[in-house]
Amino acid sequence: EAGFRTRFAHEVAAARQVSGVFTAAVVAADPEADMPWLATAYVPAPSLSRLVRVTGPLPVPAVRWLAAGCAEALESIHDAGLVHRDLKPSNVLVTDAGRVVILDFGLVRDFDAPAERGATSSGSDESFIGGTLSFMAPEQAGGNVGPAADWYSLGVLLYLVLTGKLPVRGRADMLLELKRTVEPVRPSLLAPGVPPDLDELC
Repeated sequence: EAGFRTRFAHEVAAARQVSGVFTAAVVAADPEADMPWLATAYVPAPSLSRLVRVTGPLPVPAVRWLAAGCAEALESIHDAGLVHRDLKPSNVLVTDAGRVVILDFGLVRDFDAPAERGATSSGSDESFIGGTLSFMAPEQAGGNVGPAADWYSLGVLLYLVLTGKLPVRGRADMLLELKRTVEPVRPSLLAPGVPPDLDELC
């Protein structure tokens, strides 16, 4: 596939920069091999998407813990001068040891990388070269991305784990157009048992 080696080498470099407490540590890699490969430490933990699928919405104390863990992880990524661009439940692991681990650095980009022109569909799970639409900040759909886009995605992720649903959903083409033209109104959660400060944070 055209451009694959370049993208893969970039993913390896990004993963090495943030390899540590909040990510799966890179053990070794060879982007130039006949079959390019990357090996990371195994993290014995379910993804957040699997957890919510099995248990339903998470209790408030768990969401507070999750918000803090994800925020620390994003800060470590941003401190390295990178933006993740695809924070979503399937890219977050929750370990028994009380650790949040963020995966998938295939979409990571440097702060000062040139803006992309739009996004291209990969044909599944609303995933786009620029991110996953349901979790994507409006400015990201137009090709502009910075740390704020990751914080927007975290807000959507927290909304999902608190309520079991997305704040805005629809067909991929409609979502993309909506996000390119106007920021969707983010309603109050209005969910029983969600304290006002967590509602506001989300």
